[in-house]
Amino acid sequence: MKQSKPLRIIPLGGAGEIGKNMTAYEYGENILVVDAGIMFPTNDMLGIDYIIPDFQYLLKNRHKVRGLVITHGHEDHIGAVRHLIDQINVPIYATPLTLGLIEGKLARSGMDGKAQLIKVHAGEAVTIGPFRVEFVHVSHSIPDAVALGITTPAGLVVQTGDYKFDHTPVDGWPTDFGKLAEFGRRGVLALLADSTNADKPGWTPSEQVIKPALESVFREAEGRILVATFASLISRMQQVADVALEHGRKIAFVGTSMVENAKIARNLGYLDIPEPMIVPLEDALKMPPEEVVLLCTGSQGEPSSIMGRLSVGTNRAFDIQPGDTIVLSSHPIPGNEENVYRTINRLFRRGATVIYDPIAPVHVSGHASQEEMKLMLQLVKPKYLVPVHGELRHLHQHAKIGRELGIPAENTAIVENGQVIEFVDGEMRLGERIPGGWVFVDGSSVGTVNMDVLREREALARDGLVVVNLVLDTNTGKMLDEPEIITRGFVHPDDAADLIPAMSKRVARAVRSAEGDVRGVVKQVLKSYLFNETRRRPQIFVAVTEVKPQTAKTQWQDSIAA
Repeated sequence: MKQSKPLRIIPLGGAGEIGKNMTAYEYGENILVVDAGIMFPTNDMLGIDYIIPDFQYLLKNRHKVRGLVITHGHEDHIGAVRHLIDQINVPIYATPLTLGLIEGKLARSGMDGKAQLIKVHAGEAVTIGPFRVEFVHVSHSIPDAVALGITTPAGLVVQTGDYKFDHTPVDGWPTDFGKLAEFGRRGVLALLADSTNADKPGWTPSEQVIKPALESVFREAEGRILVATFASLISRMQQVADVALEHGRKIAFVGTSMVENAKIARNLGYLDIPEPMIVPLEDALKMPPEEVVLLCTGSQGEPSSIMGRLSVGTNRAFDIQPGDTIVLSSHPIPGNEENVYRTINRLFRRGATVIYDPIAPVHVSGHASQEEMKLMLQLVKPKYLVPVHGELRHLHQHAKIGRELGIPAENTAIVENGQVIEFVDGEMRLGERIPGGWVFVDGSSVGTVNMDVLREREALARDGLVVVNLVLDTNTGKMLDEPEIITRGFVHPDDAADLIPAMSKRVARAVRSAEGDVRGVVKQVLKSYLFNETRRRPQIFVAVTEVKPQTAKTQWQDSIAA
């Protein structure tokens, strides 16, 4: 019997990039969405808080969207949930810890109770429209992570989410190899698989290798210990707490998201820390330094995070003090290396001892390396491979691994966001391309900042700006006063002593000679002059105020009298 409709798989985020993961499965009048994450901005995205997927396609087809399934609780998989739910209110399916973290995020956004949250456990299955979704436990750097087996009218599709094959995970719950192998025996049409570490040979180390490194830090540290990690890295919280207990230290959580996530994880039983061990930050700061450990946000050097503020001395609650040992328990997100290393240098400058990978193995990846990817392919035995969750270099390397294991090149789809993949009667083809770009979040603004605005910000940051204020006679067009010239980020006032008078003279000549567009003439004259003098191109803004001479005189006299 021939398939009546195509199964359409649409990566809206996470394909050709690391972050903001989102995938749509469409069959007829039904769409299932998997994950809704964010991506952190790169250094040249000035002022941007984070980036979310462009889900305009979902908005246009909101009547088809049946549900949102989440694989785990990291920001690159749940960070955009509130933005999606704010516009398409559909049921959210997730495991208990993931659902708890989502519930906390929605509450902080004033959306408490708005979404229908449906709890599922690994090993269970739910039916959403024509899709039957099976939840399969996988090891990752956060508990309760799952892969998905999605049975569709076109066949079984497996989406791994983020995973690794850790035989000794912190929570004692390894990946469900048996279920993955069962999928393989059933026959898998396509595998959408995590590609983050596709260029890393061998196996990703177990989370257990971190404990000896932490124990070494706790033995040698004479003062306070500050451990910086992601607020959602629950397994790392547990490891730090275990070692702190052995060394008789109390633990305090620092940062709103860290405090709330720890509370959620403890309430749900995913974080086991004796109550007497946990102290409020204000109490921890009064205790002897050798008796406390602070768990903080800011392992990526974000300026507004605890570590970011500590590195420049702007944290209000406390500051770095001599004898502090700081552990950065994370790897830099690709593109964020400069921020992280700058923060490390600043922390050293303020007198702290900083421990970070590769100085010591205080962090391991939560993603599969090459040998684990091979094992996943051998277990699942897909007909088609769609590498996801990685930059293009990772996707191509993953495809190469697939070819080594017998998956033909024509059965592998290396696609970027927005490229529709269709499956009809067991055959794969590429469909149309839909929008799949970046939506920037800047404060409360979502989507109003585009690349043009970012380029303007970059130009302002690089060369500064020059503002020229002109007061002209309405009738004659002549200047009624000297031009006011203001510079910001262009030259230091001490260095502008000769430059600004010269600019003023050229502006005056330009106004006298201008016919029509005074602003354009002045701007062009200054642009040429400043480049010739400084080899820089500041942004130039010309403001013209036209007044009647008598009015101007009266206003000036009134201001003097006042």
